[in-house]
Amino acid sequence: MASGDHYFSSAPESELKLRPFTVRLAGQTYELTTANGIFSPERVDTGTRVLLDHVPSAPPGGQLLDLGCGWGPLALTLALESPHATVWAVDVNNRALDLVRRNAQKLGLTNVNASLPDDVPADVMFTTIWSNPPIRVGKNELHNLLEKWMPRLEPGSDAWLVVQRNLGSDSLHRWMQGTFPQLTTTRAATSKGYRVLRARRSAGAAPAEAAESPELQQSPEAPEAPEA
Repeated sequence: MASGDHYFSSAPESELKLRPFTVRLAGQTYELTTANGIFSPERVDTGTRVLLDHVPSAPPGGQLLDLGCGWGPLALTLALESPHATVWAVDVNNRALDLVRRNAQKLGLTNVNASLPDDVPADVMFTTIWSNPPIRVGKNELHNLLEKWMPRLEPGSDAWLVVQRNLGSDSLHRWMQGTFPQLTTTRAATSKGYRVLRARRSAGAAPAEAAESPELQQSPEAPEAPEA
């Protein structure tokens, strides 16, 4: 990337350079397009691959969210697995969003909405959230991001996040337990230096705006599996 580029920049300063690449998604190999100025432009990064290896099958319908989509490995997987669902690929990087649209079109997917955060209608609730969140934006920005989107998880649904262990996955886990009392957050898997966190909203959970208890929610963690 150019010196002024970050994958969480809204408009990368470097000159756009498109190039083809081969990637395996949802059990099939595809020829897609990538570019500079985005996160992990030439491959599915290790964290995203760990998440894909540990999430259950995508819900067959509803509104599905890839939060911090990059060029779209999670969003495209959701759309391929759930052609009757609506997939929201959300990022602040316009170049990344353009690549999601380009690759969705190439795959013949008509159920992907690549959107800036403020362009997602406020009344949309999500049947699942998959995210490799942008940890390097800083703790405050990350917390603000999750506070905006996690309460929009539908009752009876799960959010799945992957976070590198040495970049604060355990402290984020504890923060989520204290911040979202309507969610039960557990560690679902550990692999290759990453944690997969599962945040489940119970079917009888009160609407997010009514969940005001600041008490720390203690939820059991899954036993730590040996790393691959």
